[in-house]
Amino acid sequence: MDLKLLNEQGQATSTVSASDDVFAREYNEALVHQIVVAFQANARGGNRAQKDRATVKHSTKKPWKQKGTGRARAGMTSSPLWRGGGRTFPNSPDENFTHKVNKKMYRGGMKSILSQLVREDRLAVVDSFTFDSPKTKQAAARLKALGLESALVITDQVDENTFLATRNLPKVAVIESRYVDPYVLVYFKNVIVTKAAVAELEEMLG
Repeated sequence: MDLKLLNEQGQATSTVSASDDVFAREYNEALVHQIVVAFQANARGGNRAQKDRATVKHSTKKPWKQKGTGRARAGMTSSPLWRGGGRTFPNSPDENFTHKVNKKMYRGGMKSILSQLVREDRLAVVDSFTFDSPKTKQAAARLKALGLESALVITDQVDENTFLATRNLPKVAVIESRYVDPYVLVYFKNVIVTKAAVAELEEMLG
């Protein structure tokens, strides 16, 4: 298939040939949802430590005698049934939240997202996305010429000038193609890909 190639003024001057397997795939919503959720879950770390009935600080004395009081039987106040008692299934810092997604599913989901971006005319290709000086004004003017305020820019290599020129733009992210993930693709409304990055994405996902 052919992708639109935009010049610096945002005009479609020509096209770039791209793989149908990567950029013209049917949209699989369930698969996309699964890999996005898995990516977020795998980035999560355990940061809570709760106590069970063995570690909570309570007396082990029996609150009252077993029979004759008319109340329910109770062994100790650290029981999870009591206020201030231990948790039945406490959270721990080493809790594992990871979801397993095999490579075939992950690649299929990434292709599905990229293909949907193309169908919705939210993905465009440019020759390059570099600047001769680290000026935010240059990056903002370049995006304005493309008719974009918010965009994800995928390039083969992020040089220092590009990083410095775009880091203060609140709705813009520039990443290398090898670091592209499903969450960042669905987060941004528009995606700009350089010609070199298109080839790298096809090699990675093909």
